[in-house]
Amino acid sequence: MIPMAFLLYGAYAQTTASKKTITLPNGDVVCDLNGEWDVLSENYGPWSQFGSARNVIKITQTGSSFEGIRMHDSPWLPAGTRAILGELDKDGFKSVQMVSGAGPLNAKGNISEDGNSFVVDDGQKARATFTRK
Repeated sequence: MIPMAFLLYGAYAQTTASKKTITLPNGDVVCDLNGEWDVLSENYGPWSQFGSARNVIKITQTGSSFEGIRMHDSPWLPAGTRAILGELDKDGFKSVQMVSGAGPLNAKGNISEDGNSFVVDDGQKARATFTRK
């Protein structure tokens, strides 16, 4: 029989997995977005006719600033083009833009508690869901 204390500790340990972070020179700790992300881009509202697409975005982060590049051609833009850029602070996204065929879209974003996914949405026509590979 497994002691109850062990079961509780095991559940706690699983829910508090450490997320990747970077400590900035000012002491703020921000999420580390470096790496490749699976992305689902969805168009809605006035852009709903453009549908949805999947891609892989490679994010490079320097301090609090980040930029993501498309690894594959999308229906709208070729591989190697910028897909997202922004800046983080201790609370998450300080600013973020999705880069569409029509140009950059100012957006808002939410990072998951474990740092392994985030959603960016301009609130009118486009949303992207990022999941760490």
